[in-house]
Amino acid sequence: MLLKVPAETDALALDMTPMIDAVFNLLIFFLVASSFQQIEREMQIALPEARAAGPLSAALREIVVNVDADGRIIVNSRTLAPEELDALVREAVAANPEQKVAIRGDRSAAYEKVARALDICKHAGVQQPFLDTIPIE
Repeated sequence: MLLKVPAETDALALDMTPMIDAVFNLLIFFLVASSFQQIEREMQIALPEARAAGPLSAALREIVVNVDADGRIIVNSRTLAPEELDALVREAVAANPEQKVAIRGDRSAAYEKVARALDICKHAGVQQPFLDTIPIE
């Protein structure tokens, strides 16, 4: 006697729409978040070359101090006086003792101006301020 197996009419279906929506939302979030970090790095600062240059990565909670060719100190697209930079860095170090600070000095800026920015950061309590350079090609 032959028994007929009923054909399954309910096929397993997986709706991909919610997953695609979530992926697009994450993509948009990361694109917007990363563009805010790039503003500081897109200033017209011509970095000097060095053999042991590190990558220009944007670390979280990193303060980027730009010293342009005229010796002006620029943080977050604002020109600061040395006293303002000192107050800003002291406040950041009080909140986070391991605060990271990157000094980006223009290659045509006077060394004195870049050294002054490094000195302000060190005096304000930053353990290891570092100087951004680009690798020699």
